[in-house]
Amino acid sequence: MPSPQEMPITKLDATDRKIIAMLHENSRISYTDLAKEIGLSRVSVQARVNALMEEGVIERFTIVINPERVGISVSAFFNVEVEPQFLHDVADQLAMEPPISSLYHMTGPTKLHMHGLFADNQEMQDFLKNKLYVLPGIMSVDTQVLINRFKSRMGMRL
Repeated sequence: MPSPQEMPITKLDATDRKIIAMLHENSRISYTDLAKEIGLSRVSVQARVNALMEEGVIERFTIVINPERVGISVSAFFNVEVEPQFLHDVADQLAMEPPISSLYHMTGPTKLHMHGLFADNQEMQDFLKNKLYVLPGIMSVDTQVLINRFKSRMGMRL
């Protein structure tokens, strides 16, 4: 399968956008209910959703878990400066760590920006000491702990 950069841009019409918007609100909606809302047949809606998935517009259907409800009380953001020759190895290692929910290669001196979820401060401290600081090439780590979440959204809106 070609990388996202190699795939042509998909042209979305108003119906595709409406389907995406409705799935964004409720990805569990049935094709029948979606078809009624859109004004197409169930078969047409299902074919459009399948096409959007095959073209890579819709990557997956997922759930969002409330961290506090499952005992995760610390949400932290990390800016990690890494020596350039170690960047990909460090990123590969961090991407495999269960507490890390997102990891990005950024411009500027920071290089890596990541978000982690931890049961408590002790678990975060153990992660920093035993998993992050020991990686080769780590030059500095700036940690910011979330105080209050005003908005959080999965994926993008059209």
